[in-house]
Parts: sequence; structure tokens; C-alpha cells
Amino acid sequence: VGPVSTDPGVLVDCGLVVIALPLDRLLAPDPALLAALPQDAVVTDVGSVKGLVLEVWGQRPGIRFVASHPMAGTAAAGVEAGEAGLFRDRPWVATPVDATDPGALAAVRALAEAVGGRWLTCAPADHDAAVALISHLPVLVSAALLKAADRGGEGALAALVRGLASSGFADTTRVGGGNPDLGTLMARHNREALLAALALYRQEIAALEKFVQAGDWPELHRDLLRTHELRPAFLAPPEPAPQELPG
Repeated sequence: VGPVSTDPGVLVDCGLVVIALPLDRLLAPDPALLAALPQDAVVTDVGSVKGLVLEVWGQRPGIRFVASHPMAGTAAAGVEAGEAGLFRDRPWVATPVDATDPGALAAVRALAEAVGGRWLTCAPADHDAAVALISHLPVLVSAALLKAADRGGEGALAALVRGLASSGFADTTRVGGGNPDLGTLMARHNREALLAALALYRQEIAALEKFVQAGDWPELHRDLLRTHELRPAFLAPPEPAPQELPG
């Protein structure tokens, strides 16, 4: 096991470098970090937005860059928050483009599979649209739920609302109670896709509200039956069809 250090000098002789930085620092990398990257090393990232990352890193000379995003995490941050098995059975998606070195892509895939990740590839724009729906939108939805419970449970209800909150509330608010810097960066750097996702969510909330206002319990039941049937496919999505490498 190598040293844990913020000194770029630890990268000497590394053949594969994983850049795990907040999006703002990933999109404006420290010159000292760039200078320390070994010539012709395979470099990948773990950022949750891929289009902008490729604009910054995709054509950088002297490195073989692969844009990637392991879809796993916790509410904690920092080296001390490392967790064994974090990536096991979780998607690890790469977004290769025509300029991506096939050998570098294979190296990142080997890393992903070595830690138990489920390898996927897609276009950068498709990645950003998808994560807006299943990763970035839930952060804001979860945050809104926490705020609604706090506002609705003011005064005499405050202690009771907090005392009754159990596993369902914990599950649905986990990401909204996470790192605020991370949530803001995701929204800032995937703004258009996130706005489209928020518009869809607003439409679905309005439809559910309409059923309740009208006392249309059969229609509400049909809608909830549909979501009941939808959920398993999101928890265990089918394996994607084999894809050819670009180039």
C-alpha cells in the first residue's frame, strides 16, 4: 500500500492515476498536479459530470485520459471515510470518445472490475442526462423533503415529527443531508440537464397532488401500482448490450 499524501510527487512512476477531486478543482486543475502526472500515464477521474471534464482533460497532451464515474458513495468525505467494498456491484461508467486510447480504456475497465464494479460505457451527453435524473435530481428532491418536514413540523409538532422519523424518512433524505458543496457543484456543472429533470419531477408531483385534491383514489392507486412495478428495474437494471470501442 502506497503513502497517503497531497504531495504530487507521489505520482512518480504511476502507470494509472485516478483523479478524485471536487468538480470545481477537477475543471481547473492545479498546475503542480498537471506537471506531476507521468508522461503517457493512463489518467481517469470520478467526477459526476462528463461533458465539461472531457473539455478540460480530453485533449491534454502527455496523458491518456479516460473520463469515468463510479456510481457509489456515502455522505462522508475524506480519506478517513474510505469503505471496503464500496464499489462492489455498483455501476462504473466510462464515456469514451473518438480520441480515447483503447488501451487506456481497457486499463480503467480492469481497475473498475478489480474492485467489483459493473462496467458500462456511454456517450458523455447521455451520461450527464442520466445522472441528472437518478443522482443529481434526488439530491434536490431529498433536500426539499427535509425542508418540508422541518417547516411543517414547527412549534409543538417539532419534537414529534423528529421522534417519529424512521427508516423510510432516513432512506429518502440521505442524499439531501449529504455534502452541500458536492450537491451545489453537481447542480452548477450539470445545470441544463438538471433543470430538465426538475421539470419532469414537478409534473409528476402536480399529477399526484391532483389525484389527492380530487379524491381520485383509484387513479392514485393505479399510479402507485405503476411505480411499484417500475422500481425493481432501477435497483437491478439489465446488463447493457455489448458496445464497440470508438475509433
